[in-house]
Amino acid sequence: MLVTAGLVAGLAVLPGMAQERIPSNCFALAHAPGGERLWHASIGTPLAEGHVRIRYIHHASFAIEAEDGTLAVTDYTGYIGNADVVPDVVTMNNAHSTHWTANPDPRIPHVLPGWPTDDQPAFHELDLGSMLVRNVTTDTRGPFGEGARADGNSIFVFEAGGLCIGHLGHLHQIPDDAQYAAIGRLDVVMVPVDGGYTMSTEAMAEVVSRLRASVVIPMHWFSGASLVTFLDEMEGQFDVVETGGADLDLSLQDLPGRPTIMVLEPAYIP
Repeated sequence: MLVTAGLVAGLAVLPGMAQERIPSNCFALAHAPGGERLWHASIGTPLAEGHVRIRYIHHASFAIEAEDGTLAVTDYTGYIGNADVVPDVVTMNNAHSTHWTANPDPRIPHVLPGWPTDDQPAFHELDLGSMLVRNVTTDTRGPFGEGARADGNSIFVFEAGGLCIGHLGHLHQIPDDAQYAAIGRLDVVMVPVDGGYTMSTEAMAEVVSRLRASVVIPMHWFSGASLVTFLDEMEGQFDVVETGGADLDLSLQDLPGRPTIMVLEPAYIP
């Protein structure tokens, strides 16, 4: 299920190679370097300074838009709705066809697979100016739950508007201390709550509690029964907001004071 090396655009450096890490707000380091901005077309109303739009597209796919229109799409399957919208970067995990495509839109400048290529774990640190994108790998189970696949999943972290936004991908294991440290601070996290295809509800609740993000967005919930189970499991630890829509407009200054689960209703980009 691997895509060819030619599809791997952007910044993909093999582990162990000498490199200078990009600045990261999630590790309390300096802000990304400034410079001239390229302004993009927005997928909605223009965003205020320091704001980020998050749109739940479908299944595990989200659009993350910085204030200048820089656009990332997670777990990209090749279809986001509006064919005229071209993301600046897409990330993929290959647990199932609902998390990746072998034929991404050739107009997309940066296509980042989250699984090993050439027997090396995925490693991405991409600086788009108004958005930084990086990954932390975790192991996955093999087909039908058999065996283990080293570094088969990537947790992708997007930094924009001062926010640290994490997408857990198709997480099959509770991260260890080194992986939690590599993830860093998360203000927003997208969490698979299927109850077993990834991890049990109890195990995923443990991960969410450890990350302690201000905003938790459930995903990968199929019929909705597993979503209700997850919400019941988290009751008392997190507030729950049924947004009734697909979009959130967030900034570092207006994050909820108490950790909150924001339930979005998926919708393709019109």
